[in-house]
Amino acid sequence: MACLGLATTAQAQTNTIPLKDFSAFQNPGKSWQIAGDVNTDLAKENKLSTSGGEGILVNTPTKRNKGKDLFTDFEHGDMDLELDYMMAKGSNSGIYLQGLYEIQLADNWGTTGLSASSNGGVYERWDESRPKGQEGYQGYAPRQNAGRAPGLWQHLKISFQAPRFDASGNKTENAKLLRVELNGVPVHENVELFGPTRGAVSTKEKPTGPLRIQGDHGAVAFRNIKVSHYNKPRPELKNLTYTIYGGRFDQEPQYDSIPPEAEGPTGMLTSSLNAKAKQYLIRYRGTFVAKEPGEYTFNITTPGGSGMVRVNGEEATPMRYWNGGGSVNLPAGEVPFELLYSKYMDWAQPALVLQVSGPGLREFLISDKEVGLADVVDPILVDVKERPVLRSFIDLPGNKRVTHAVSVGSPTDLHYTYDMDHGTIVQLWRGGFLDATPMWHERGDGSSKALGSVQHLAMPVLTIAHLASAQDAWAPDTAGSSFKPKSYRLNKKSEPTFSYQVYGATVQDAISVIENGQGLRRELTVQNPAANLYARLVEGDKIEDAGKGMYVVDGKAYYVRLDDAAGAKPVVRTSAGRQELLVPVREKLVYSILF
Repeated sequence: MACLGLATTAQAQTNTIPLKDFSAFQNPGKSWQIAGDVNTDLAKENKLSTSGGEGILVNTPTKRNKGKDLFTDFEHGDMDLELDYMMAKGSNSGIYLQGLYEIQLADNWGTTGLSASSNGGVYERWDESRPKGQEGYQGYAPRQNAGRAPGLWQHLKISFQAPRFDASGNKTENAKLLRVELNGVPVHENVELFGPTRGAVSTKEKPTGPLRIQGDHGAVAFRNIKVSHYNKPRPELKNLTYTIYGGRFDQEPQYDSIPPEAEGPTGMLTSSLNAKAKQYLIRYRGTFVAKEPGEYTFNITTPGGSGMVRVNGEEATPMRYWNGGGSVNLPAGEVPFELLYSKYMDWAQPALVLQVSGPGLREFLISDKEVGLADVVDPILVDVKERPVLRSFIDLPGNKRVTHAVSVGSPTDLHYTYDMDHGTIVQLWRGGFLDATPMWHERGDGSSKALGSVQHLAMPVLTIAHLASAQDAWAPDTAGSSFKPKSYRLNKKSEPTFSYQVYGATVQDAISVIENGQGLRRELTVQNPAANLYARLVEGDKIEDAGKGMYVVDGKAYYVRLDDAAGAKPVVRTSAGRQELLVPVREKLVYSILF
């Protein structure tokens, strides 16, 4: 019998935990509350303020009320978890899968080093009997520093595989983190969890356990908590046989007209059955045992050839080159199974990957192993220490390509892209610098991609425009502006100052990274500013005035802080259904983007 191994995509019922009350949790402590909104002050440690309503789960422990951990009223095995969370300044918390394995949540804003206790890390296991200083072990730092500032919403996605046990209760397989994404960036993949991490509710592992949120360390908030359970029994593939036919087959042949070269029973689907020929067809037949009725999806990959899957007499994936996919509805029980693998490209190595998912089941790998595909390209990654400034094309959402983009990296892991055609910042991100594979692989297309957690600021338009009044529509392009980019120069830190002319004024646009990578500081120096010039600092769906020159953009995605407007008064206005933060231009304008 061939068992189905685990992959990473999924098919399950997703439930959102209601946050109208605490009905989904066990005995919440007094530090927990349900709120409609939550905010923080970047100057105050471990402090969140709330307002009435529902939809947000908030923990605000104090010295008097230290708080306690929060447990769900359900237990889980294999599960996907997705949620938003917000940290207070200096705070930390954690998500314990099954109450045992902690994913660390922490405010690491302004730090660059990564460890198991960093935001998104897998916390260490702990053994007091080990030598002093070595008690912690088997912790995993996140791949990238993808966290954001306190008071901003962050997004976490976890795909978790529970430990496996035999009928006697002996563990046969360790728990795994199949994938963890922090703010859209993969920070862990296929991480094996050999046992409970420090602070677990027990040292004993089980097939299921409650989801646990750490509540005794710091102020933290959660919303949009979605859980997908994978608790259905796995299907099986049994009574598998193979038949090999020599030659090239672009489609399914008439089997009675060709003699087989080899045949027999097998315990595994594989592309390697010692077929010496460069062109051949393998026909697998057997029985697919569906433990649950419902829709099953099959995905087959056959680089260098083609493949087909037929289940219960129905073609799930038709015979086609390279890859294919499709679904069939199956009853519970045993049904006929057939797979064809035709290898006919002489240059290709044999390769067959078949995956299946079903009701309440992750996508399983049926083939013997995950094989390397023939066209995989080693990525060409740009190290910020070797090349801190790179000119390339940059593609933005909405199929917008910036053709004169300058991407500027920093050792603090905060980077940005500047559009020289409009004199504006179009994106910033935290994490790795650039993937230049699209630009430098073979002929390339001239583009590069940000590697980290990206915040797009707006579609490219001029930073400075002439308006008859503060309510005029912002110019959609450079027509009539006499915009002319001049050059840029780098300081000793490789931080650029861009120069350009617009509406008769000469602008020096100096952009620097705030200490420890907390954000960007932008200083615009304007010579001979004409009347009625405005700078657009930011555009978004929503811009909230947080007081003292601070603005929160797009539902707490990032901050904009007005540092020096030379006495000019900022304006938040609505235009074409969007909000914009404008400042009248004088000789100097300084503001920061905190991220």
